[in-house]
Amino acid sequence: MALITISGYPAAGKSTRAAQLAAYFNHRINEDDYQGPISNVTLVSDHSLGLTPHVYDGSYSLSSPPTLCSSHLDSKSEKPARGALFTATQRLLSSDTVLIVDSLNYIKGFRYQMYCAAREMKLRTSTVRPCLRALSTVYQLAPPLENLFARFEEPSSMVRWDAPLFTVVWDDKDVPGPQIWDAITKGNLKPPNSGTLSAAKAPVDALHILEQVTTNLTTAIVSASCAQPTGGATVVSTSGIQFTVNLPQRALTLSELQRLKRQFVMVHKKAITLGTTERGAVDWREENIGQKFVQYVEEHAR
Repeated sequence: MALITISGYPAAGKSTRAAQLAAYFNHRINEDDYQGPISNVTLVSDHSLGLTPHVYDGSYSLSSPPTLCSSHLDSKSEKPARGALFTATQRLLSSDTVLIVDSLNYIKGFRYQMYCAAREMKLRTSTVRPCLRALSTVYQLAPPLENLFARFEEPSSMVRWDAPLFTVVWDDKDVPGPQIWDAITKGNLKPPNSGTLSAAKAPVDALHILEQVTTNLTTAIVSASCAQPTGGATVVSTSGIQFTVNLPQRALTLSELQRLKRQFVMVHKKAITLGTTERGAVDWREENIGQKFVQYVEEHAR
């Protein structure tokens, strides 16, 4: 149903706001008059995955505990930590679930990655930014994590992967539940990013069908052109399927048709092997391949 990303500094109250959101959503979906699609509210966090903020600070590796006085930074812990969080997020995304991701989420590229994962599943997204009164307060609450403050990339309502953005200031007693509820239930549902769509795979016999149909039609069109050298509409067939082809006002040679056939097959082989041509939307039935080849011949044999 929706992905809600919590993004904020260490000790800014992210877990408190996430818990408040979860409680509000659970209350809404358990009301007697609610008949919407949401059936679950799920909270995933660094804590639930066994991660501490220090893995993002780079002050220790995952194989050893943090030392608050250590000056050695090992950023190797960050990537597996973010990978674990992203994997858990992908696994829990669902059309009937509101998923709240409680973490620092301090890198805009990571927030964009989660946004794309949600869009691919046609889910709405929102970002919640808890704030404290001043950074000096946060420094006092989380002194070992100063490195994260300099590296934190602020969420912005001006970019699509952070919008709609809800900022919750330090003295707010609760989150703006009704507004966030409307955003995840009534907001614009953006289509999946075309770059993330999975192309439909061609059937295993697609190459055989492509070769057989175009070879048979090449022979049939050459025969029809020899029998009707003045051109015009004529009917050719292969495997019992008839096609109408508009011949040019001249006789077509076998070598010319074979060249056109090779070009046509080369283009469609790319769709089979890479799944990129026409975004995988090619209809691999004999009727469709034959009609496409006839149109290709009409356009290029003039």
